[in-house]
Amino acid sequence: MTDQEKNVEFLNGLCHQWGTSLLGTADLSLFKKEDVLLPAGTLDRLPFAISLGYHLSDSILEGIEDAPTPHYFHHYQRVNILLDTISLIVSSAIQEKGYQAMPIAASQIIDWKNQRGHLSHKHVARTAGLGWIGRNNLLVNGTFGSRIRLVTILTDLPLEFNSPLRKDCGSCRACIKVCPVEAIKEKPEDFDHLRCYEQLRAFSKTLHFSHNICGICVKTCRGFKGSSGQGV
Repeated sequence: MTDQEKNVEFLNGLCHQWGTSLLGTADLSLFKKEDVLLPAGTLDRLPFAISLGYHLSDSILEGIEDAPTPHYFHHYQRVNILLDTISLIVSSAIQEKGYQAMPIAASQIIDWKNQRGHLSHKHVARTAGLGWIGRNNLLVNGTFGSRIRLVTILTDLPLEFNSPLRKDCGSCRACIKVCPVEAIKEKPEDFDHLRCYEQLRAFSKTLHFSHNICGICVKTCRGFKGSSGQGV
């Protein structure tokens, strides 16, 4: 076993203890540096990424009908906090090995005008082989669908890398049918970000949530377990 493989095995063991459902690794050399809102040179110093996913509670998601519930809102918050905690623990373990690590917050907006964080967790996860970008503009994992939350750790720890999956949503269009503002289109690239964001804001204002969340298409997207979700 190579040192890179041993490092991934170590990370898998550590993260599994804390309840993570998914772990992938990515070489970020193909990422466009202008798409990352971090100090210049960050990806040169920390060229690798660890992507972690946490499977949301199916029972809580099933309670969502035509709007996010207080139960889902609380769950969403706690999972983000847990992922941030795990990323801190992993970063500390990497530093103890003599390498650098930078945890990126699970849910933090840096550019409010364009609704962007330090980087896109879903695109890192896609690069790390954890899924593909679905019609709903979210990461879709074959096992969990979009019922996951993500966090990213940048590092220079030598790693064995995953490769992006050559899959997509196939014939599944379940998310298109349930979107309350018809923001989800046939082609993922046609997703209407503005309509989606306006609906998130409306939910937040009406339900008095401190986060812009929905969960309707998250509930509907079940990956390969969906009635017609067969990625190709």
